[in-house]
Amino acid sequence: MSAPKPPLTILLCAPRGFCAGVVRAIDVVEAALKRFGAPVYVRHEIVHNRYVVDALRAKGAIFVEELDEAPDGDRPVIFSAHGVAKSVPEAARARGLFAIDATCPLVTKVHREADIHHRRGRTVILVGHRGHPEVVGTMGQLPEGAVLLVETEADVARIEPRAGAELAYVTQTTLSVDDTASVVAALKKRFPAIHGPHKEDICYATTNRQEAVKRIASACDALVVVGAENSSNSQRLREVAERSGCPTAQLVARAADIDWRLFSRISTLGITAGASAPEVLVEEVIDAFAERYEVTVETVSTADEHVFFPLPRELRSPAA
Repeated sequence: MSAPKPPLTILLCAPRGFCAGVVRAIDVVEAALKRFGAPVYVRHEIVHNRYVVDALRAKGAIFVEELDEAPDGDRPVIFSAHGVAKSVPEAARARGLFAIDATCPLVTKVHREADIHHRRGRTVILVGHRGHPEVVGTMGQLPEGAVLLVETEADVARIEPRAGAELAYVTQTTLSVDDTASVVAALKKRFPAIHGPHKEDICYATTNRQEAVKRIASACDALVVVGAENSSNSQRLREVAERSGCPTAQLVARAADIDWRLFSRISTLGITAGASAPEVLVEEVIDAFAERYEVTVETVSTADEHVFFPLPRELRSPAA
């Protein structure tokens, strides 16, 4: 007779997983496949999740890193949820490609803010992670040199805007709320007249998921974040858990990636998921723990989300 499984309480964060921008981006690819047939081309991963990308690839989506990898012709080319530099749609138009923009509307908001500040003669400071697709796209909205990138408070101390320049700042949408607040405070201290956004740029989904993790972190022996290594918002959830008092936090793409050595002597486990991780992968992780523990699941909810973004005009039905 097998030994009884030890008890484990799982505190399941809500909200977690897909945000409205990710749902819209996935829907864009699926709607394009339905309307135009396969293949459709997608520049960059539509969202940062291998499971989602592989599922869309199986339906006929072809993922490319750069536009020149897509062939000439009338096949749709979709820009990812992270947004692209202005040069990308310009290149698509020059080649006569049928481009569909799946950029999250909240990223587009940041693009428009940066453009407005630039038109008003301001030097734009972007708070974000160097090399992230969203940051590349935002910096690419303005001429080279018009945007100064800062990641940390130390960067704020080092930057040297043009003498006498009027300044404004925008931020990446998927940053740590607390880290960004510190960087913005440093900007305001060094540049008291700097202009900020009317409404903060970190998106509602990033904020809500971090708040849910903060709520449970100190009550957990360990926490699992379901998400991709290259997902900024997923990485931030892991960091928030650790900073909020959780002894162990692991980011996993799916159940097979769990390092069971980290979860051998626990009685309370937190689980959340980044904004591009589907719920099926959360269920997979819960099932994996249920094989080893007698699991009780308690949902801890900190916000209700009812945000919806319509499809791009090119994919809306006439009745929409």
